[in-house]
Amino acid sequence: MKKIAIYGGTFDPVHHAHLILAREAIETLDLDKLILVPAAISPLKKAAPVASGEVRLAMLQAAIKGDPKFEVDECELRRPPPSYTIDTVEEIRRRDPEFSIYCLIGEDNVEQLAQWHRFAELEKMVRFVVLDRSGKQPSHCYHLIHRRIDISATEIRRRVAQNEPIRYLVPDSVQEIIQREKLYREQSQ
Repeated sequence: MKKIAIYGGTFDPVHHAHLILAREAIETLDLDKLILVPAAISPLKKAAPVASGEVRLAMLQAAIKGDPKFEVDECELRRPPPSYTIDTVEEIRRRDPEFSIYCLIGEDNVEQLAQWHRFAELEKMVRFVVLDRSGKQPSHCYHLIHRRIDISATEIRRRVAQNEPIRYLVPDSVQEIIQREKLYREQSQ
């Protein structure tokens, strides 16, 4: 059976830690493809994304261009918010019913996982894999992909607002979009 992974998030902006951990998941889980899904609005996040869905989608597409194992799916941006993972899984399963689906989540989401919309159903449909860049001892039983990487979207937005360089934190193509669209100039939370 073919294997895919869904990696959702705001990706505001997508950065090298997202991409390195995604690549690690492809190799560790022997995935046929990994689908990045930018959220319209994440139901459990306090703040809405700073960049528009259209620009976050463009940054993701630019970041993975030329890599056949990666794909971007804009299904959550087409649906009315909030973005529920189960709706995305159901949509992707309708298109690709033969795939075994992994759901990649950041370590920071594990604590809230049981609060996710229709979690009991979702847990039966996917295998959760936790992407950890903190190096902390895990307090969960999910498969873990770990690599210590101290890069965050919050820090990138702060650096842009402070007119500090972000080179090497994001792909060059993403940095070009951030500069062209004048993103993150105002201090973000």
